[in-house]
Amino acid sequence: MVPAPTFQPVPMLDLKRQYLPLHRELLDAVAHVLETQQFILGEPVGAFERAAAAQLGVTHALGCSSGSDALWLALAAAGIGTGQAVITTPFSFFASVSSILRAGATPILADIDPATFNLDSVAVDRILKGEPIKGLSAILPVHLYGQCADWTAFARIGQEHGLKLVEDAAQAWGAEWDGVKAGALGDIAAFSFYPTKNLSAAGDAGMVTTNSAELAERLKMLRQHGMRRRYFHDELGWNARMDGFQGAILSVKLKYIDGWNQARRTVAKRYHAMFHAAGLAESGLYPTHGVILPHQVPGSRHVWHQYVIRTPRRDALRDFLSIRGIGSEIYYPLPLHLQEPLKILGYTEGSFPEAERAAREVLALPIFPELREDEQQTVVSAIAEFLS
Repeated sequence: MVPAPTFQPVPMLDLKRQYLPLHRELLDAVAHVLETQQFILGEPVGAFERAAAAQLGVTHALGCSSGSDALWLALAAAGIGTGQAVITTPFSFFASVSSILRAGATPILADIDPATFNLDSVAVDRILKGEPIKGLSAILPVHLYGQCADWTAFARIGQEHGLKLVEDAAQAWGAEWDGVKAGALGDIAAFSFYPTKNLSAAGDAGMVTTNSAELAERLKMLRQHGMRRRYFHDELGWNARMDGFQGAILSVKLKYIDGWNQARRTVAKRYHAMFHAAGLAESGLYPTHGVILPHQVPGSRHVWHQYVIRTPRRDALRDFLSIRGIGSEIYYPLPLHLQEPLKILGYTEGSFPEAERAAREVLALPIFPELREDEQQTVVSAIAEFLS
């Protein structure tokens, strides 16, 4: 009997490799919260907020309970609500659109740039040159996969049309556009610290950043049930506070994030070299027989939250990798306008061909700071075998 072949497994993400060198520091930080009993907000969160604001180059950084709550808080603080509309992308996590609906506003979708998968400024321009949109008040670009949307274009569009710019920076801690950090580009921005993010909590947590003292004051009030004074509620808010454990953990990890992001850039550079050396990298925007590698645009400093290729037989390739114990993920298999709860927006299949094609072709490969070169070679060799 011929023994079954053995394969070297490669995880999509291995958080233990990040935790082990920091475990004593993290446990001490958690112990301090237990000793001081500052479980909700308090100094553990305040210390993280100050350090985060300094690192991003913003005046105000406010911790909250999740990235989804951060998006809602950003919109609500900016006064976006009932009777207003916000332009965003159909190719993102569900919260990018659901937060707009939760704020009471109407999402208006525009197609994506096929090279970066980010909201296409040309498509947004096209919408703005068409029929007037009642109550249009903001644009919410997503810095997808760790690369900033074309902020030069969106800053121009926002200024020309008097629109607020809300950054969905959930995947982009440390990313830059023309030397300015994500979170400091727009009027207000939202981050996620979900455990898979580059800067990750030990559970759900998020942050909103702004340079506006007025918006920051509203954020503080809205994340605590609309209270400025304890038990006196100025308006309807939400329980969206960051807990002390997450603030303490994030303060520790914040000291290492620049190094981790640089390690991700090294991993991405190695992938690029390996795919080219294997003859698998195709030119152009769309794959025919090989793979299209992710593209970093001029002016952008990518943090490689994900390394996403395009390939024509994506689902079959993912099955092939899975059999070999190689992790992968599809971000995202169904565009937002085709999600069942969002059919109320009135879009149909064919409304956003670039987003729909991306959803059929994208595949995220293993990437994290501690990913070894031999593991990357295993991934690329398996893809080469599949495509041969």
